[in-house]
Amino acid sequence: MARIRTLIVDNEAEARRGLRLLLDKDPDIEVVGECADGRDALRAIESQSLDLVFLDVQMPKLSGFEVLQNVAVEPLPFIVFVTAYDRYAVQAFEVHAVDYLLKPFSNRRFQQALSQAKTQIRNETSVSTLNDRLDQLLARLGTTPRALVAEAETEYLERIACKDGGKIAFIDAEAVDWIEAADNYVALHVGPKTHLVRATLSEMEEKLDPRRFLRIHRSRIVNVERVREMLPQSSGDCVLVLENGTRLNSSRTYSPQRRRVFNLSS
Repeated sequence: MARIRTLIVDNEAEARRGLRLLLDKDPDIEVVGECADGRDALRAIESQSLDLVFLDVQMPKLSGFEVLQNVAVEPLPFIVFVTAYDRYAVQAFEVHAVDYLLKPFSNRRFQQALSQAKTQIRNETSVSTLNDRLDQLLARLGTTPRALVAEAETEYLERIACKDGGKIAFIDAEAVDWIEAADNYVALHVGPKTHLVRATLSEMEEKLDPRRFLRIHRSRIVNVERVREMLPQSSGDCVLVLENGTRLNSSRTYSPQRRRVFNLSS
């Protein structure tokens, strides 16, 4: 029997890695690609013969719902939505019998969703029914489901202005490794360099994309793409080891945010 051709779509690299690790354990699954935004996902779904897509709801450029609204392929592959959203989204999925994973999800919940998907995919007579359910879901959420994609449409800082002597330097936000409070300033750590910006840490946190930057302590924010390892401590705190070897303590106060962003079940 042919393996199930599967696409992973999530703007968070850690979430994609987590899904791939789980999927690679199943001999029935062939992961044929990964996408980090909606536009790439749209192209992949239209250009590849797919059976199954794990599709993030909130993504830059196009949300997961907008991908499905614009895709021009029939029949659609089986969709498992991946979302960090609240009861509104979950109830919509449940009403229309479209499967979903609510972040952070356990391995058991993932296996339930995967088993359901495999059963439906093997049952070819269910394809039209599944497509009808997706159409009904999109209709219920509206042409543009604002309640679910509002955060994705928010404009966050892409470049940060820093005074450097008598000039102003512009730092790409994605180049920042981590940020710490420094009296009336925040210090941006970019590789071996440090840049000061006159702002509070809370002000900077509000301006940065929460999908990329995570508050881990009352005085620290980290770029989640830079985190290489997480070392839990008996106190409930956690040490994050960055790609460059920097070790940052993360307070247990921020453990719910860590679980959500890093897709941890507990």
